[in-house]
Amino acid sequence: VSLKSERRGIHVDHSDLLCKKGCGYYSNPAWQGFCSKCWREEYHKARQKQIQEDWELAERLQREEEEAFASSQSSQGAQSLTFSKFEEKKTNEKTRKVTTVKKFLSASSRTHWKVPPERVEKIMDQIEKYIMTRLYKHVFCPETTDDEKKDLAIQKRIRVETALLSLRWVTPQMLCVPVNEDIPEVSDMVVKAITDIIEMDSKRVPRDKLACITKCSKHIITAIKITKNEPASADDFLPTLIYIVLKGNPPRLQSNIQYITRFCNPSRLMTGEDGYYFTNLCCAVAFIEKLDAQSLNLSQEDFDRYMSGQTSPRKQEAESWSPDACLGVKQMYKNLDLLSQLSERQERIMNEAKKLEKDLIDWTDGITREVQDIVEKYSLEIKPPNQPLAAIDSENIKNDKLPPPLQPQVYAG
Repeated sequence: VSLKSERRGIHVDHSDLLCKKGCGYYSNPAWQGFCSKCWREEYHKARQKQIQEDWELAERLQREEEEAFASSQSSQGAQSLTFSKFEEKKTNEKTRKVTTVKKFLSASSRTHWKVPPERVEKIMDQIEKYIMTRLYKHVFCPETTDDEKKDLAIQKRIRVETALLSLRWVTPQMLCVPVNEDIPEVSDMVVKAITDIIEMDSKRVPRDKLACITKCSKHIITAIKITKNEPASADDFLPTLIYIVLKGNPPRLQSNIQYITRFCNPSRLMTGEDGYYFTNLCCAVAFIEKLDAQSLNLSQEDFDRYMSGQTSPRKQEAESWSPDACLGVKQMYKNLDLLSQLSERQERIMNEAKKLEKDLIDWTDGITREVQDIVEKYSLEIKPPNQPLAAIDSENIKNDKLPPPLQPQVYAG
């Protein structure tokens, strides 16, 4: 069994990421293919229709109740009149309060504040940060939703599809990922991208979670650019993002996506690079949820064998040989491949060693120059040590200027 030599890439037109109503904003599967603005309009229309139907039903039931009440209360006219006056007074009081609130809101809506849009955006970000930090444990993955169930489902699916026997069998070649992880710089970018997508779960503010997605996406674009020596395209970005999600298996992915969708500033999700990267992440998750043999351009037989753990793509090279092939030839090609890999690793190590040697020489020269500059700037005058003082009673020939020793004197008594 051999892998197919030609694979089709995962292609998503830019128009597929936009709102299906044609407004030009980015869509979201949680909004049924609409952007947040159109989704609110559609939801408002459906809501108004439901309210109208409920209102008509309530009016009909009220008429029937009034007719039944009128027929049964014909003998209690005075008591009914008193009750009607009480109800009328209560209704007037309620109407007066509602009118006061409407006047206040209408007056506020007519007030136009001359505030720059940038400042309004910053104020909204600060309000969002304060509110969502306080309410995070109550609104993130609430019990009234099935977010936790979706999290467990996609984590289990990724774990089954990528970690059989500690081998990640969904390879970059299957997804046509244009990333060469043998390049150290590319490998670093892949690790950073995985770190960013995992770090998203530790953030509390929707804007911070969205920033993690943006950083992850930029690292992916950098990895593609280094590998291909040209700017990354949309057809390169989405398969690589899918590969990063499969490889990282970020925790509570669906809950984080739903949290951003529900509480993030809608303008961030509809336009700009944040909205574009978030929409691509939603597409990547939808692809993983529906991942099958056709998605990876595999036969159903190969897909089932990979899923059951019977084999992995890393064994395909050995399995591609015909049964009549000589064992010595197989071993020879295997050894040649190992030698090629060792040669590449040796060359990489030698280049790194030369770079390290150059860095050490440059560091030594730099320290020498700095010391020399300091010595020249602050010159030191080295004086000879002072001569030790001779004892007074000793025969001091050099220091002949010293006074003579004291002589004893005798007094006659």
